[in-house]
Amino acid sequence: MASTRGVQLTQDGKRRLEEERRVLREEKLRELSERIQRANEEGDVTDNSEYEDLKDEYMHAERRVREIEYTLEHAIIIEEGSRNGVIDLGSHLSVETDDGEPLEEWILVSAEEADPLNGRISDDSPVGKQLLGKKTGDTFVVKTPDGDVTYRVVDVK
Repeated sequence: MASTRGVQLTQDGKRRLEEERRVLREEKLRELSERIQRANEEGDVTDNSEYEDLKDEYMHAERRVREIEYTLEHAIIIEEGSRNGVIDLGSHLSVETDDGEPLEEWILVSAEEADPLNGRISDDSPVGKQLLGKKTGDTFVVKTPDGDVTYRVVDVK
């Protein structure tokens, strides 16, 4: 029998996934279903690429709902914030780079709720892996396609 591992989420991450699921179920899937129904009623769909695209989009949305449901079903809610000033899942932190980039504020989260464009960095990412266990003042290097980037932890909350 296969075992399932818990998925660590912040309360905010859980809320975001629940909202995404709601939008997919109540809006996106309903809209796609109506469009597919209209395409069926309008005639021959055997060689209709728009109809095939709609079906693909519907299947993708359904698959995403199932992924979210699995994640929520196995969610272990973690508290946000650092314990003892050490970076772990749920920690809020500020970092700066040695190349003059402005200070960035992040929260370290699991891959299931990562959103780098909004400062939610995955613990599975190269930066996230390096952040684990660091404290204010620590530096670390991340290899990127453009070369090594040195980060310094400015604050951990």
